[in-house]
Amino acid sequence: MDTSKKHIVLETKNLTIGYQQKKTKKVIASDLNLAIEKGTFIALLGENGIGKSTLLRTISKVQNQLSGAVFLNDKNLIEYNNKELATNLSLVLTERLPESQLTVFELIALGRQPYTNWVDALSEYDIEKINTAIKLTEVAHLKDNRFYELSDGQLQRVLIARALAQDTDVIILDEPTAHLDMHHTYKIFQLLKNLVETTQKTIIISTHQINLAIEIVDELIVMTKDAVFSGKTENLIEQNKLDNLFPKEILSFNKRLGQFTISKDN
Repeated sequence: MDTSKKHIVLETKNLTIGYQQKKTKKVIASDLNLAIEKGTFIALLGENGIGKSTLLRTISKVQNQLSGAVFLNDKNLIEYNNKELATNLSLVLTERLPESQLTVFELIALGRQPYTNWVDALSEYDIEKINTAIKLTEVAHLKDNRFYELSDGQLQRVLIARALAQDTDVIILDEPTAHLDMHHTYKIFQLLKNLVETTQKTIIISTHQINLAIEIVDELIVMTKDAVFSGKTENLIEQNKLDNLFPKEILSFNKRLGQFTISKDN
């Protein structure tokens, strides 16, 4: 494949992530070299505590890197001011929203804040972007509800709609299905897949829904204790890069099925 024709929207070069603890550094992962293409659905996989959230916070500038660099649309992330970054990258976290009386429409409209003037007046173009996000996420029937009246699955769709209204090239979601049952988890995955295909936005999620991610997403970033791998799902499977994701005495990867299964000894 001619890589020169690819549109790399997010890239890391020799990135080391972790925490600065007084005079010492706690390194989570080092020498990360990722190249994420426009219009790709990517899942970040790994055990609890491996550093998935740290990586997402670092590539979205919520947290500083220890060394190396992150590039968004060929520009070093540290060169973005907050407003400029908010027009290029949106972030959906799992934290509970603060109490308020906002309606669903008003909550989604917050995605337009990077573009509105000092009195937060919405233009016709802003309203068009909000309504498009509402349509794409199929939440029109909820737009007059208070957001605290929503189920977890409905709220997740609304938060995705807010990110869509923000109209950024990259959308990052940290555990978007953490509180959802299997049915609604699948629906959110399918929604995100459809959004990538229809909008050509790049969507990156962290998830513990490993088998579902393997089935639906385009590419994986796999974090283990020893290394971080990335690439198209089928290539990583062929290269046996998923084999050490979990302790083999508990879960093993079945290459024929393309899924993790409970080890026979359990």
